[in-house]
Amino acid sequence: MDLLPSQEDVVRILRETGALRTGHFEFPNGSHSNEYLQVPLAMQHYQHARTLCVGVSRLLRANQEIRALIPKLSIVSPATGGLPVAYGICDALHARKAYWAERDGSGRYRFRPFIHPEPGEPVILVDDILHSGRNLADLKATLEECGANVLGLAVIVHQPTPQTHNFGALPIYHLAELDASYFADLTSCELCAQGQSPTKVWV
Repeated sequence: MDLLPSQEDVVRILRETGALRTGHFEFPNGSHSNEYLQVPLAMQHYQHARTLCVGVSRLLRANQEIRALIPKLSIVSPATGGLPVAYGICDALHARKAYWAERDGSGRYRFRPFIHPEPGEPVILVDDILHSGRNLADLKATLEECGANVLGLAVIVHQPTPQTHNFGALPIYHLAELDASYFADLTSCELCAQGQSPTKVWV
């Protein structure tokens, strides 16, 4: 496998590790899909994690602006699913630091004491998957309120839904894009209409 894995390489890793499953799944918000993805199942294998994180780091390094800022660059993730990806990418890039934010009781992202962005700090937002994009959009807003300069968004897999947040001109770096079928609820679900019982999953 090359240092920049292909879409086929990534999908193979996800399927072999059980991270990508095909079937009939019901999510907590009531929507249904024919695919369920849990990237941490792949990331628990060190060699796979290394392959995926190095791959994303090479996508980032190919951007001239980002490459020039690597000594000052921070990799920031929503806790906790994106942390292995954030640290793996930070290590592969030799970026300055990696850290995360957490939601408080009001649902807003907050940084722990003494862990926060500096004004003008160049940041890459990182997560394992871009699905709805809600967490990444909220974290981006929090970082920008602190004065950070968000340069891009990097994920292992982009699996958009009809409701995925629009990040506008912000560059999105990903190794694979999966086009799953989504249904708003059981009444509109083609799989339910075929008599297939859904498996309820936690996102």
